[in-house]
Formats: sequence, structure tokens, C-alpha cells
Amino acid sequence: MHYLAEGLRLPTNGLDYTILAIYFAVVLGIGFAARASVKTSLDFFLSGRSLPAWVTGLAFVAANLGATEILGMAATGAQYGVAVVHWYWIGAIPAMVFLGLVMMPFYYGSKVRSVPEFLLQRFDRSAHLLSSVLFAFAAILIAGVNLYALSIVVEALLGWPQWVSIVVAGFFVLAYITVGGLSSAIYNEVLQFFVILAALIPLTVLGLKRVGGWDGLTGSLEKNHGGDFLTAWGGTGIGDANPLGANWLTIVLGLGFVLSFGYWTTNFAEVQRALSAKNLSAAKRTPLIAAFPKIFIVFLVMIPGLVAAVLVPRIGTAGSDLTYNDAIPLLMQELLPNGVLGIAVTGLLAAFMAGMAANVSSFNTVFTSDIWAKYVKPGRDDAYYLRFGRLITAIGVLASIGTAFIAASFSNIMSYLQTLFSFFNVPMFVVFIIGMFWKRASMKSGVWGLVAGTAAAMVNYFWIYKQGIVDIPSDQGANFVSAIVGFVAGAVVMVVVTLFTAPKPEAELAGLVYGTRSPGLEEPPAEGDDAWYRRPALLGWGAIVIAALCYVPYSF
Repeated sequence: MHYLAEGLRLPTNGLDYTILAIYFAVVLGIGFAARASVKTSLDFFLSGRSLPAWVTGLAFVAANLGATEILGMAATGAQYGVAVVHWYWIGAIPAMVFLGLVMMPFYYGSKVRSVPEFLLQRFDRSAHLLSSVLFAFAAILIAGVNLYALSIVVEALLGWPQWVSIVVAGFFVLAYITVGGLSSAIYNEVLQFFVILAALIPLTVLGLKRVGGWDGLTGSLEKNHGGDFLTAWGGTGIGDANPLGANWLTIVLGLGFVLSFGYWTTNFAEVQRALSAKNLSAAKRTPLIAAFPKIFIVFLVMIPGLVAAVLVPRIGTAGSDLTYNDAIPLLMQELLPNGVLGIAVTGLLAAFMAGMAANVSSFNTVFTSDIWAKYVKPGRDDAYYLRFGRLITAIGVLASIGTAFIAASFSNIMSYLQTLFSFFNVPMFVVFIIGMFWKRASMKSGVWGLVAGTAAAMVNYFWIYKQGIVDIPSDQGANFVSAIVGFVAGAVVMVVVTLFTAPKPEAELAGLVYGTRSPGLEEPPAEGDDAWYRRPALLGWGAIVIAALCYVPYSF
């Protein structure tokens, strides 16, 4: 298990702790204020489908901008260099646009409470139950990663043992989610988005100043790591060596298509924010509004990672007690004055709570609505499910505390997350995409596609890669390959099973397959509601164009 490097303790004082205390008081206050609006299970799990697009859009990006994103992507920048931009401009923006323009009408129009519930309508109960169990398991593992990421910060801040940090942090998040439900989580995520930016911006600016600006940073990195460390595509030809250990084909297919679309379109921790929007138009705009800040956030996590690689050249090297996960705490210790340090620590804790709250709130919805209410205790009154939702939230947090110690064994938590996504999100994505675009896909093909995709991804990672059957240079490269293998295996099995089993009656596919429409799905635009920023297609294409243009400086 990894513990924080000896001596890595942040020089905090009373001012820093005062800022931190004020933030925690506000977070709990929002939780108790949101409690008044929680009267039904729909209020608890989906905020009563009442939130405006700007709130759900900021919550959407904040839910992803967790401690794992900040610590993990900074770690990825320190380890692999500028190639980290791929996780944003290829690995996020196109999929977020696809979710908003193509998939949200299916999700929102079918009035489902969760992603697995859509599979119940499109396929059958077996696909629904398996996807629910897989998603619930994955959500707990990912929430555990957020807990572990927080423990790194708390250990640096207070000197607490790692297990104490994990337990205390877990119970704090439990308090405000259990009290206020999803509304509490979402409104806190809007606050957390701005607090996170307030933490990352000074860290980025002061880091660049310390290494002599952009020219000083790039000069040092090129000298110590080579030119490919500073380009997005350098050395990615098939057969070429590069820091990431992946070629352009595995980057485009494995990350840009399979992992990216698998995460953004089927990860209920994200989709849940859009489902809580007040109408279909707001739901479609939610991921598109989130795409614009997502384009630029990469600079706030990549640059600190690159700075850490210059200031601490031994980070992540053999024999060093510093792992890549320590990049952000190292810079905070080295660069930030008191007061600003308090804001930065608060921002990291906010990032942790946003990420963990997203996964725990999605876990309690799926477990309550898709497993307990449908297979264990069906037909109970709404008040029962509201009480059970709060109970399973507590159980989910306790389980996350256990899985946090699994994440502690990985030197780069982002690599661990990508491994989980290849196992759980990719198989669900292939079932979704085939089910939504192929009417003939049979009811039984869904469950077998999930089984085949998950099994194939795990076999590739644990046997073919870990046992050295095929030489893949890095964990990230192996994750890309596992995602491609899982997608192909799931797709092939779905096609084969479909040829030998009965399709779903066409009358039951309305609103579930592309080209069909649910009655009453389209809503007439409100008077004066035709401004350009309310048009999802323009927002989506604008995000893709800006993300593509950002690649220009990093392409050579």
C-alpha cells in the first residue's frame, strides 16, 4: 500500500484552517437547505426533474472534476507529458456532444431513473439486472478511488494516518448526501466547480513562474524527457516508442471512441445530472454546456503535472518514495503561501467530494430503483424507497471505504480508473449503441453482450497483458487495447446471439431505437426560447471545433 512520502506535509496555519472550516459549514448548510425539497423518492434520486440547464451543466463537469481527475491527470501529465490532452479533446468532448444530441432524447424521453433501466426497456430483465449489478460494483470502486485521493490530501494537511483520513472523509460526504439527496450533491457541485478553479489557477500560474515560464518549462522537459514528451502525437506511429506507450490507432479507437463514449454516455454518475434537468431541452444542453469548460480545464491539470516533472525529477522513479500521485501536494507544499494554500486545499477537498458524491448518489439510485425495487422488494410505497435510499447510501459509503485501500496499491490512480472503465463502461456502451441503432438486436443479445465484453476486457488485461503474452509498453496502452477488445467481443457476440434468438416486438421499440419516437417526447419551444445558446446542435459543434483547434500547438 502507498503512503504519503515522508516529509510531505503542507505548511498550513490558522488562516488556512479558517477557510476550510467556512467551506465545510457552507456545504453542510446546502445539504440541510436541500432537505426541505426532498419529499419523494424522485426528489431524492433525480431532484424532481426540476433543475435549470446551467446548474446541471456545471454539476455535470464538476462531478467529473473530482480529486481523481485533478490528482490523476496531473499524475498522468508528470508521467506521460502533453499526451494528457487526449483525455479531454479526444476522450471527452466528442462523447459529451454525442450524449447531448443523440442519447439524451432516449434517456429523458423514456423517463427512466437510471441508465440500466433503459436496458430493461430495450432488452430484458436479465440484461437489466446484470448491468445494474456491474454498475453498482463499479460505482463503489470508483468512489473508493476518490476516497483514497482525498486521504493523500488530508494526510498532507493534518498528518493523520491514511485510514483515519479515509474514514472521516467518507462520513462527511455521507452526511450531506443522505440529508439532501441529489439536489444537495448538485448544488454543492456548482459551488465546488468554482472552488476547484480557485485552487488550480494560482497553482498553475505560480508553477509556471517558478520554472521560468512556458519556455523554461518546455526547455527543461525536452532536455530531460525528449521532444515527444511535449507533443500530443509525436512518436505515436504504429511501432514507434513514446511516453504514453500507445500508438495513434489505439488512442483514437481505444480512448477516443470506446473508453470515451463508454464513459460519457453510460456512466450514470454523469447522466444522472442531465436526467435531473427540468425538461428535454435542458437535459440535451447539460453535457454541451459542460463541454466548454472541459476544453480548457486540461491546462489546469496538465501544467502542474509538467511542472512537477521539472521541479521533482525523481518523482515516480525506481527507488523514490514519491509516486506520480504526489505531484499536486508537492507543488502545493512548494509554491503556495498561506491563505492561497487554504483555498487550494479546500479546492482539492471540494473536488474529492464532487467525485465521490456523484458516484455514491448514482449508486444509491441504481441499487434502490433497479435492484431492490424491481427484484427484492417490489410494490412498496414511495416513502419506503426514500428511506431505503438513505440507508443504502450509508452502506455504499462504508463499502467505498473498503475499496479505497485497493486504489492505494496503484502509483497512478488514473491508470486504475481507466482499467475499471474498460471492464465496466465499455461493455455497457456496446450494448447501448447496438441496441439503439439496430432494431433487430434481440432481447437476449443484451445480457450476452455484457458478459462477453466484460470477460474479454478482463482476459486481455489480467492474462494477455499482465502475463506478458503480448508486449504492451504501459498500463495506459493496455487499457486502450482492453477497451477495444471488450467492444469488439461484445459486438460480435450480440450479432451472433441475435441471429438465433427472437427480436423485441417492433411496437415496443418506440423511443428506444434511433428513428423512432416516444409519444410526447418533443416539447414545443417556449416563447423567446430560440436564442443561439439554447440550440444544442450549435453548442455541440462549437465545442468540437474549439477542442480541435486546441490541438494545433501540440501537434508537432
